[in-house]
Amino acid sequence: MTQFLGAFNDNMFKTALITLVAFHAASLTTLDSGLLVTILPGIFILPYLLFSATAGQLADKFEKSKIIRLVKVFEIGIMLFASAGFFLHNIWLLGAALFMMGMHSTLFGPVKYAYLPQHLGEHELIGGNGMVEMGTFVAILLGQVLGAWLAIQHPHELITSIAILIIAVLGYWHSRGVPHSPAQEPLLEINWNPLTETYRSIKFIWHHQAVWLAIIAISWFWFYGATLLAQFPSLAKNILHGDESIFILLLTAFSIGIGIGSLLCEKLSKGRIEFGLVLFGAIGLTLFSIDLYCSSTNIHEHWDSKAIFNYITFISKNFDANGNIIFSHWRLVLDIILIGLFGGFYIVPLYAFVQTRAQKSHQSRVIAATNILNALFMVVSAGFSLWIFKQGLNIPELFLTTSILNVLVMIYLCAHQPDYYRSFTNWVSRKS
Repeated sequence: MTQFLGAFNDNMFKTALITLVAFHAASLTTLDSGLLVTILPGIFILPYLLFSATAGQLADKFEKSKIIRLVKVFEIGIMLFASAGFFLHNIWLLGAALFMMGMHSTLFGPVKYAYLPQHLGEHELIGGNGMVEMGTFVAILLGQVLGAWLAIQHPHELITSIAILIIAVLGYWHSRGVPHSPAQEPLLEINWNPLTETYRSIKFIWHHQAVWLAIIAISWFWFYGATLLAQFPSLAKNILHGDESIFILLLTAFSIGIGIGSLLCEKLSKGRIEFGLVLFGAIGLTLFSIDLYCSSTNIHEHWDSKAIFNYITFISKNFDANGNIIFSHWRLVLDIILIGLFGGFYIVPLYAFVQTRAQKSHQSRVIAATNILNALFMVVSAGFSLWIFKQGLNIPELFLTTSILNVLVMIYLCAHQPDYYRSFTNWVSRKS
């Protein structure tokens, strides 16, 4: 619940701010709204690059439940700061609050994942990680939906401020129930230089190639997910000719899929860390991304391309003008659900593997290095998407290109760590 409420507040505040900037920029600033909407997500991610190395050291050196509660107190302070920004209509205060919320998540990340192996047996880690991943994506979904709704209410300053403060206080209240989690390396001397500590952390995991490859596979998932999710608003508006409710529908479908996939991991792996699920998930990601390309490319061939759809008309459009049954809209939604489902199969065993194979004394720092690489891969995904569009390709073709890249990454992974392929064939043979 502490993790869920933190992710929920992150996304509720961030989405409320971006919605305000997109539709009411004049009340906040004279800067271009399009430029700000592009910059603000980067402000949130920046602390992952700057402070993850320090956060990992703190989580290894100090008792974890105390860190969690201090981070939650910090969140309450940030939300008070953000409330001042809303009431004063000051974009600089709101931008600073967004940066600090990114810092809040950066500090919490290494504690969250290093906490699990301290309290769960190895056979329970798949289920524990599945719960965390499911809760995170549901929190992202609900936070974005509620954040967009709050931004259009009147008076939005008061309503949004009350909401973000209530969630922050609830997060602290739940954090008081987190059990004692002893420090893994209490004598660690903190290196406050993020550059040298980041280099040291990455060098450490490089010397443990099995862990390194798992972390690269995790970061690739964040590249893949960021590439798809970043295009959902444009996909809804420009390809599906829909309104904001279509974007929410797509996000809901993905979140439902990854939640179900994350929870099913424990059942499919029977509590073991099952590398076979990683390759199984990767195959599903590729197949249904290819089908997403097909369904999104052909979705309007039987429709009036000038029509604007909301989610009700979108899912109820079952017949073309000639009375023929069409399922392209349901097919597209199903593709997104299944991409999320197989994404859950892919990501949960990888996190569990990193948690169990990382040295106990370096566990939080390894997770921190993972967060740094995740952030870098997400930044690269944005550059990759821009490059694809400059080549004249469209959104469905971006999905197709990413799915092909996924095949190449899995070939690389299996070539350097044959256990992924061997475990997959063994797992398939057991299931059959």
